[in-house]
Amino acid sequence: MEHTLNGENGYAKIESFDDKITNELSSHYQEILKLLGEDETREGLEKTPLRVAKAMQFLTQGYNMDPQEIIKSAMFQEDYQQMVVVKDIELYSMCEHHMLPFFGKAHVAYIPRHHITGLSKIARVVEAYARRLQVQERLTTQIKECIHKTLNPLGVAVVIEAQHMCMQMRGVQKQHSVTTTSDFTGAFLKNMATREEFFNIIGSSLH
Repeated sequence: MEHTLNGENGYAKIESFDDKITNELSSHYQEILKLLGEDETREGLEKTPLRVAKAMQFLTQGYNMDPQEIIKSAMFQEDYQQMVVVKDIELYSMCEHHMLPFFGKAHVAYIPRHHITGLSKIARVVEAYARRLQVQERLTTQIKECIHKTLNPLGVAVVIEAQHMCMQMRGVQKQHSVTTTSDFTGAFLKNMATREEFFNIIGSSLH
């Protein structure tokens, strides 16, 4: 079922939920509330199972996205062979170990060989992989491999910085820790000067 939410400036946000999955998830979350010692019938929790069921579908919608097709939908032949950088891409994901959020930003660069893609498609690839149960290391590599396989560029670089709620709320409870991961192919891997140029460009964004 699709729900259209009216936003500012006439913007319409469309969310799509599977009714069968929503009902089943809602039933499970109602039982979870009971097991935690709550009264699931009280006013404040009456609709919580339904809200959580919809929220979880939204937060994991990346399973229904094909990142390679996202790139191919705006793929153009071009002779440009200089670095293309999209930095400060906001990302929100769910740690697969505790199903708690981790969030931060991704910096992505590639050097075209014969093809380029729309800049917004890079951000959408990040979104497609982030909206799944993830670990930051795998997320970094998946973004890199998708761009490498689809565009066949001279090189790809991906850096992700994120804060993990499983560390800040649970675990060691270190409130300001930031985890940084990176992965490279081609020119970024083989050429130190190219890699340094990338880090210089995103340097003002790094913690």
